Amino acid sequence: MSNQTATLGARRKGRMLTLWTPEDKAFWQREGEAIARVNLWISVPSLFLAFCIWQVWSVVAVNLPAMGFKYSTNQLFWLAAAPALSGATLRIFYSFMIPVFGGRRWTAISTASLLIPALGIGYAVQDHNTGYPTMLMLALLCGLGGGNFSSSMANISFFFPKERKGSALGVNAGLGNLGVSAVQFLSPLVITAGVFGVLGGDPQTIVKAGQTQTIWAQNAAFIWVPWIALCSIAAWFGMNDIADARASFADQASIFRNKHNWVMCVLYLGTFGSFIGFAAGFPLLIKALFPQVNPLAYAWMGPLVGALVRPFGGWLADKIGGGVVTFWNFMVMALAVIGVLYFLPKGSGGFVFPFGPAEGSFAGFFAMFLVLFCTTGIGNGSTFRMIPVIFLTQKMRRVREGDEAAKAQAIKEGNTEGAAAVGFAGALGAYGGFFIPKSYGSSIAATGGPEMALWCFAIFYVVCVVITWWFYSRKNAEMPC
Repeated sequence: MSNQTATLGARRKGRMLTLWTPEDKAFWQREGEAIARVNLWISVPSLFLAFCIWQVWSVVAVNLPAMGFKYSTNQLFWLAAAPALSGATLRIFYSFMIPVFGGRRWTAISTASLLIPALGIGYAVQDHNTGYPTMLMLALLCGLGGGNFSSSMANISFFFPKERKGSALGVNAGLGNLGVSAVQFLSPLVITAGVFGVLGGDPQTIVKAGQTQTIWAQNAAFIWVPWIALCSIAAWFGMNDIADARASFADQASIFRNKHNWVMCVLYLGTFGSFIGFAAGFPLLIKALFPQVNPLAYAWMGPLVGALVRPFGGWLADKIGGGVVTFWNFMVMALAVIGVLYFLPKGSGGFVFPFGPAEGSFAGFFAMFLVLFCTTGIGNGSTFRMIPVIFLTQKMRRVREGDEAAKAQAIKEGNTEGAAAVGFAGALGAYGGFFIPKSYGSSIAATGGPEMALWCFAIFYVVCVVITWWFYSRKNAEMPC
């Protein structure tokens, strides 16, 4: 046995890493980086599938009326929004699971839980007599996918050193976020063929644009089942738990007394909350405003852009500072919402933007939303880089120079609290996935158009600009990061 193998073996106990010091550059280069990468690349497809299940209703809801389900427009928006509501709530609990159960165990179990809504939806949509309460319950169960994000991000944050956290979390979240785009792109394709044969159930007949079509709507859910099973097995046998990451809920609960935890929750609501909310409501919003346009032909592009640029946001924050990137990002977001308002069809009621083409412009509307999705992705990466840095910096400020024992303890506590804060911010941020689609529905019901909701979003982004500048990006800010 080589010296390196012996050294590595001494640091393991089964799948448990008994010694993990990523801030030690020699340790990181010798063996830490390789282990961290393995865990990252198993985490990514698991999180990808979680987002697929979480957002599957954004496309399933669009097809339900043509399949014979007699649901109102507001009920359809509820089905699109409900997974975000339950997912955000589950994230609050998932935020603290990694230090309690271990990253490997929890990733495997939480990924396997996605089989419940995937199989349930696949069977429910085959019968147009399925009641709305059943559909709503299945939509809420899709929140299991939303909850996975907080535990996944908290887990990966333990594996990487401070200067690599932004990039690592950006890759995990960015490639995971691609599940939103994938489900919106692939679902219209897989429902056109009986890819599972007799195992997949009977097709349905719908009439679209005056033409009769045969579809297998259940495939939008069934297509993810074998991959969920595979990733669950890979996580159980391929990932690691970290002994130093173990902590009780009480150890992590100190974040609730830290004001930066709550400040970052607000900022992450503005970035990730916008991303997941815009993604969930985009197909139905297109259908409501531009009925001549096929929403599923375009809706997937927005989440794709947001997911792809998220790693860039984390990398950019590593290079020039998360506070600076987040500040300018919210500025662009506020302006992009004004752009969306400009291109909306006019005459829908109150809160109408006074300029722009009277009939609206789908091209302009779509372009402005692509800008919004791009900025949500960059902001997702930059804010998630800020959180672990803030908590680690706070702990390190209290350490006297030369006190190595205190430094090691500060790093452990900073990483534990930072991971909990990452998960908790992800939890509260995910409520945007509920509020945005529901705001569209409420605004349309009250005024005839989504303008009132969009004006509220623009004002909120301006508030986020001020918050970011005050705490993190101005000269002599309390916590420059």
